[in-house]
Amino acid sequence: MLSSDPLTLEVSFEDAGTMLGVATNGMGPYTSEARPDGSIYGEGQGAMITADGEPITWKGSGAGKLLAGGAVSYRGILYYRTPSQKLARLNNACGVFEYEVDAAGNTITKVWEWK
Repeated sequence: MLSSDPLTLEVSFEDAGTMLGVATNGMGPYTSEARPDGSIYGEGQGAMITADGEPITWKGSGAGKLLAGGAVSYRGILYYRTPSQKLARLNNACGVFEYEVDAAGNTITKVWEWK
């Protein structure tokens, strides 16, 4: 979805990675809004599932900038929820992140627990 005033773009994604050492597959949408100074602000929410079928949901926001060729770079924070006993530590954790999207749409996300 694309709208203007201000320019807003909604993106959906799928990813795979690990959370607290546990393999996950995830997906979710986020919305980005272009600001007059050239920066962008985004908000999103999504879900991950472990190989054991345990769900993790998240909500987050970040600030970023557009790069050459349509690439994007974000920094922000994520808040998690899970009923999993194995991953219960996530319920009291904030994750600070770096999210990079290259011009081809490939992403790399790094998350650190904010203690």
